[in-house]
Amino acid sequence: MTSKIHALADKIMAGYRLQRGNDFSIFFETPLEELTVEAGRLQKHFCGSHVDLCTIINGRSGRCSENCKYCAQAACHHTGIEEYAFLPMEEIIANARANQEAGVNRFAIVTSGRALAGKEFDQAIAAYEKMRDTLTIELCASHGIISREQFQRLRAAGVTSYHHNIETSRRYFPQICTSHTYEDRIKTIKIAQEEGLCVCSGGIIGMGENWEDRLDMALSLAELNIMSIPINALMPIKGTGLENQPQVTPDEIMRTIAIFRFINPEANIRLAAGRKLLPENGAAAFTHGASASITGNMLTTSGTTIKEDLAMLNRLGLSN
Repeated sequence: MTSKIHALADKIMAGYRLQRGNDFSIFFETPLEELTVEAGRLQKHFCGSHVDLCTIINGRSGRCSENCKYCAQAACHHTGIEEYAFLPMEEIIANARANQEAGVNRFAIVTSGRALAGKEFDQAIAAYEKMRDTLTIELCASHGIISREQFQRLRAAGVTSYHHNIETSRRYFPQICTSHTYEDRIKTIKIAQEEGLCVCSGGIIGMGENWEDRLDMALSLAELNIMSIPINALMPIKGTGLENQPQVTPDEIMRTIAIFRFINPEANIRLAAGRKLLPENGAAAFTHGASASITGNMLTTSGTTIKEDLAMLNRLGLSN
């Protein structure tokens, strides 16, 4: 007899899509193992054996004016992180070239602050142009709440994807940040899309939100037609507003990945911060719903090397 979750996966593969107003209790009534197996079927159907690997470089660190409770780079927190202005172009390009040669699919410059602007934005554009002209790796950017004109300049410089998380549900967002709004983030995403950029957007679980908030985040991303969704598990950092938050469990992470796969079946569900909380650094996730990952030296968590991740994918019968 076909189970309800198996039947739902079949419907989704045939074109059905979940939306607000549906009954999502099936995701919590279904045993985790069964749910993740069905998420794996959806992943294989929509993503095949490909796993997208990206790397990031912290192009500007610290001194951020925003008050996101999870972030070590917010100026209102005292975390002892290294602070520096925009990195020299030579350092960025050397890093991108090394990642390209290691076999990574895409490379992103991420910068702290509400928005990258002025001379530092000009420096970023120059770096993207140089990488566009000398490398083949896909270029991504994450520079905060920027203007339409800035998005136009990024695209002209060779950037194809923009990263801008919604972080959590619309309801819970004010509990995490008050220096800008959820709507500010949605508006930025829509402008990026209008200017021809693919948007990478997801969020963080384990910040005190509930399962309804996680469902809302997944549905919002589906409504925005986001095709790259990073799922971060909060790694509480001493000195931040969430330093005493209980650690999310591996089972919660796996159930979240599966739910996001059902609601966003065609998207790349991307493992990000918190991978190390999963057994074997997330190996099981790559066959049970997750079709992408940040790799290498990550900003928010210690991960495996690119070489180790490629070996893992090969062992699982997957490729990048």
